[in-house]
Amino acid sequence: MIEKLEAVEKKYNELTEKIANPEIIARQEEWIKLTKEHSSLEEVVTSFRQYKKTLEQIDENFQLLKEISDDSEMEELIKSELGDLEEKKSEIEGQLKILLLPKDPNDDRNVIMEIRAGTGGDEAALFAGDLFRMYNRYAEKQGWKAEIIDSNPTELGGFKEVVFEINGNGAYSRLKYESGVHRVQRVPSTEAGGRIHTSAATVAVLPEAKEVDLEINPNDLRIDIYRASGHGGQGVNTTDSAVRITHIPTGLVVTCQDERSQLKNKDKAMKVLRARLMEKFQEEQDREIAKNRRSQVGSGDRSERIRTYNFPQGRITDHRIGLTIHQLANTLQGELDEIIDPLIAEDQAKKLAQVE
Repeated sequence: MIEKLEAVEKKYNELTEKIANPEIIARQEEWIKLTKEHSSLEEVVTSFRQYKKTLEQIDENFQLLKEISDDSEMEELIKSELGDLEEKKSEIEGQLKILLLPKDPNDDRNVIMEIRAGTGGDEAALFAGDLFRMYNRYAEKQGWKAEIIDSNPTELGGFKEVVFEINGNGAYSRLKYESGVHRVQRVPSTEAGGRIHTSAATVAVLPEAKEVDLEINPNDLRIDIYRASGHGGQGVNTTDSAVRITHIPTGLVVTCQDERSQLKNKDKAMKVLRARLMEKFQEEQDREIAKNRRSQVGSGDRSERIRTYNFPQGRITDHRIGLTIHQLANTLQGELDEIIDPLIAEDQAKKLAQVE
């Protein structure tokens, strides 16, 4: 591990010199690329330097123990400090092991999220709306920006389907754990008898694909323009601004009608198409990933679930890690870190077990 860390620190120092070089600063594109790489190594290097300093302090304390004589009080103080330093050393070692794990190349990307009502009719659509608002609030708390790409709302205020983009540093690294079937147990507002109903909605989280990630042949696309309907302002509903893009080789279809501008709708639809195509191609390269994805997202049936939201008991259970918290109201207001942080920790623990 030390050799790897020394190599990282050496690279960091080289980059520090480069980004301060006026000649490189003048080449803005190159300079931006180098500063991003420099920034990505900073946390590892900072922790490694703390680790080396801690090792030095441990050595100094051992040396002091050898030098002192007939001073039991001083000896106890040094031994106490050594205990604290050893604990700090172990803690930093754990951090460094995690920091050296291979990173998901998509972690820094924006995300395309798709929420669809599953089993449960109107109640499932209402729950899909609750999830959409939950992720919007979480995005706000993180300083990210959320924007609807396409939606199919219901009269009661829910969604049969809603597709939206979240732009923000590290958005995918945290939201990727939300992919799967989310189940809700509650008494619907339309239920006169007070019976608890169970409904479900599926959430898919796709990393945004850049144009450089894959080349889409324009001849492979069929683009249809039509009049938006069902929601939006008068201008949206009375102009031919809605866009439907079909990728002929794969049969993937994407629609967007939330903007007044046909061009904006087309740009948004292409974002979703690129994300879906990139995911499709990645799955074809790794069948195991494909199998995992199908088991996560499923068909929208309430029996295929990753998380349950139980309203009568104010409880949320994430079934993947056996986590239960009684913070339902706060979670729906966007307080998701209490669930996401343990999921990240579990993921890191599994990866560490594989490399050790």
